[in-house]
Amino acid sequence: MGPERRVILGVDVGTTAVRAGAFALDGSARHVRTHAYPLLQPLPGWQVQDPDVLVAATLAAVSACVADAAGAEVVALAVSSPRYGVIGLDATLSPVTPLLTGRDTRSAEVAHDLRVSGQSRELHRVTGTPVHPGSPLCKLIWFARHEPYLCSATRWWIGLKDYLVHRLTGTLVTELSTASGTGMFDVHRRVWSAGVLDLVGVSANQLPPVLPTTGVLRLSSAAGQAVGLPSGTPVVVGAADGPSSSLGAAAIDSTVAGLTLAAAGALRTVVAAPLVDPAETFSCAALTEDEWVVGATVDNGGNVVRWAGSALEPDRHPASDDQLAAPELLALAERVPPGSDGLVMLPYLLAGPTPAAGSGPPGAYLGLRSEHSRGHLVRAALEGVCLHLGGVRDHLAELTPVSSVRLTGRAFRHPLWRAVMAAVLDCPTQVAGEDDDAALGAAALGLFAIGLAADLKGAVTLLDPEGARTRPVAVDPVLATTYRGLRAKLPALHAVVGRVGEILDEVAAGPGVGWRTTTASRDVVGG
Repeated sequence: MGPERRVILGVDVGTTAVRAGAFALDGSARHVRTHAYPLLQPLPGWQVQDPDVLVAATLAAVSACVADAAGAEVVALAVSSPRYGVIGLDATLSPVTPLLTGRDTRSAEVAHDLRVSGQSRELHRVTGTPVHPGSPLCKLIWFARHEPYLCSATRWWIGLKDYLVHRLTGTLVTELSTASGTGMFDVHRRVWSAGVLDLVGVSANQLPPVLPTTGVLRLSSAAGQAVGLPSGTPVVVGAADGPSSSLGAAAIDSTVAGLTLAAAGALRTVVAAPLVDPAETFSCAALTEDEWVVGATVDNGGNVVRWAGSALEPDRHPASDDQLAAPELLALAERVPPGSDGLVMLPYLLAGPTPAAGSGPPGAYLGLRSEHSRGHLVRAALEGVCLHLGGVRDHLAELTPVSSVRLTGRAFRHPLWRAVMAAVLDCPTQVAGEDDDAALGAAALGLFAIGLAADLKGAVTLLDPEGARTRPVAVDPVLATTYRGLRAKLPALHAVVGRVGEILDEVAAGPGVGWRTTTASRDVVGG
């Protein structure tokens, strides 16, 4: 990359890895670096990380990108991260807790209590965030119940990106996107909700000031030395990973939804103002003050098909860190006709922290016959995931129009995933060829923030010229007809398997504990 070029750095700090990209302002080049880190599980339901390990990985990834773009002018650095993490800091701004990730479900009992009491509906109406164990609101109530001494030692409660920005700039702030995911921020009035804070037991002065997502700070000299950039380089605080992914996928028109699928999945669309889902399924988070993203995550994604491979063919598909199915496994499924010869899978192997994440009864294969092969079992799993995502799209369309969908994520590199998903959606569908949507979205928002793009769409176009990354996916009418029939039968199948699940819960509980069911607790985690 020549010295005349200019680049912007987009950094997406995820749950298991940080992805940093140096994007040329004319779209001619990009350099992407990934650094992984562990997700710790010290107790059942606890999923935490050392925030300083994430900072070190971020600095390393950014430094590598700067080296890759040697000779280029770095106009800014912009950041994206998950919005449900929580870190407690003391008065010296040192962590007194690990990062509690959005996957940490220790506060499931709190979420259950809020739902049973009826408080969850009003909390969702005010904050745009469903009550679930992953939300900071539930985590802070859990700390108040179980760690009162730690609470008294905590001066600040912040999110992951807040900590990263502090380490990059020396300034402790949050931004509208992260704040709108805490479950404590009034998304309509754009302030911390006094009523919610009273419920949580946290004061407003324990939470950082809220900047716009386009807020610009300056890189500190220490951080600059660590990554090879001049001190004073603009740092755009940016948005959360979901809104950033929507922007990076160019799914920012009001009727376009972005569907991302890797191990897990997500479906989102952009609206002009906060939109609250009466069913308490979808969350609403800011991209900017005038663009808000409504969507949901789905834990049962490509990892379901990966599970099918490891369970059915452990000799050919040994366990690995890759949570997607091997191409050889998908090749078996490709030989099976659409509909898997009557075999249906409900893919709810993981009970997620939000309603959409689990969204169903226990996982099950239905209609199993002796003529069904490994390929049938794998294809039924893949079809089950796509049918579930199609149902999420239908629910989203009840809130706001969805006329087309953009597919992104590693799963859609394979033609079978693309073909089945497009047929289930049965609407104009495009697929993007890269997996760096959140990093690209962060970079595009950064360009807009520092005035090098007139609007968000123009920023994406600068970094990724129109049509360079996306191509249409043809909808096979035969597949579409098959899956339309299957989707019509799913509600009845859910009801039957849901009842079976209740019976199995009774059996598991046993007479010694009164033959209790655990239906209520399944409701909390998405069943």
